[in-house]
Amino acid sequence: MKAVRPKKSLGQHFLKDLQIAQQIAATVSPYDGIPVLEVGPGMGVLTQFLLQNKANLSVVELDWESISYLLKHYPELKDKIIADDFLTLDLDKLFADKFCVIGNYPYNISTQIFFKILDFREKVCFCSGMIQKEVAERIASKPGKKAYGIISVLLQAWYDIEYLFTVDAKVFDPPPKVQSAVVQLTRNNRTSLGCDERFFKIVVKTAFNQRRKTMRNSLQPLLGKGAPIFSLPVFALRPEQLSVEEFVELTNLVKENMPKQQ
Repeated sequence: MKAVRPKKSLGQHFLKDLQIAQQIAATVSPYDGIPVLEVGPGMGVLTQFLLQNKANLSVVELDWESISYLLKHYPELKDKIIADDFLTLDLDKLFADKFCVIGNYPYNISTQIFFKILDFREKVCFCSGMIQKEVAERIASKPGKKAYGIISVLLQAWYDIEYLFTVDAKVFDPPPKVQSAVVQLTRNNRTSLGCDERFFKIVVKTAFNQRRKTMRNSLQPLLGKGAPIFSLPVFALRPEQLSVEEFVELTNLVKENMPKQQ
């Protein structure tokens, strides 16, 4: 059977370097016995090493050409292939308890994939894989860095994130126009943010919508112009200067001082 043709519409760039695939597969080794879900296996370059490592593996694939290829070359996946879109999957129905997510993720939906992981954080104990370098830097960035933003804060509230290594475009077919990187997210011990989580997201997004301005200016849509608490030191900072914990404190402060609805 011929190799699968990469489809631009699905954001497919197939990894050719087996050593890199092996390194990515090894990231789930500490989670022996915990189910693993691979997103977008394509022709199975990562899948083969996950199977060799005896991972309790299921794969989700949208491309029927890839599914046919996987069934032919990896018959042990016969009842483990989910022919669906990861973004629309009800992961609660697939997994009763904790599981890991791994993949060479389609670059056109990688940010959406991580927000989906966040929605199921009580079950996704570990996530790793390949994404575009720019997104990897944003996810892993620390406060004070230019890349630090909304996705950094929201993910780092619940996961410890490591930028593992950079991957050159030439190891893919076809080569993407951007550099790539491998990251891993390990669920931290946080069980509660200590604030209204929905409002936390609103505060973070509102702050970074005008990231070059101070918090005093960027949070005016929530607190109104000239709010008394704007005299506090935190409001002289820019959003990229605040840690997750400081955003939690800020969320509580803003909520307590929201203008009363008429």
